[in-house]
Amino acid sequence: VQLVESGGGLVQAGGSLRLSCAASGFPFGNYAVGWYRQAPGKEHEAVACIAGGDGSTVYSDSVKGRFTISSDSISSDNAKVTVWLQMNNLKPEDTAVYYCATDGPIPPHHITQALSIMMRNGMEHWGKGTPVTVSA
Repeated sequence: VQLVESGGGLVQAGGSLRLSCAASGFPFGNYAVGWYRQAPGKEHEAVACIAGGDGSTVYSDSVKGRFTISSDSISSDNAKVTVWLQMNNLKPEDTAVYYCATDGPIPPHHITQALSIMMRNGMEHWGKGTPVTVSA
């Protein structure tokens, strides 16, 4: 499994960034991909998660309505897929290193419930992260 994040950087509050996760080595159609973040001195926090089979999504309350997770390979058999995290109306408290992660397989029923559990428990495979800094 390989996960490579990109797109991080410095942005002013209220601005936008789009993070990309280039993912390969697992069957995306049966797996979930999530974005997590870790601010300095804090624990990892789940941000958003998407199911590769049907595109179901789950978001943390802190980013709901501002961030959008998406992919160009929902239900595909592509060997390499991209998962994006569009971040709008960024706030200084969004400053963190953002990580892409994956785990699976996802059960075929109650997918959003499964995604919520995965977000809470963490995932098996992780990328190295991309830093995001939001200035006030």
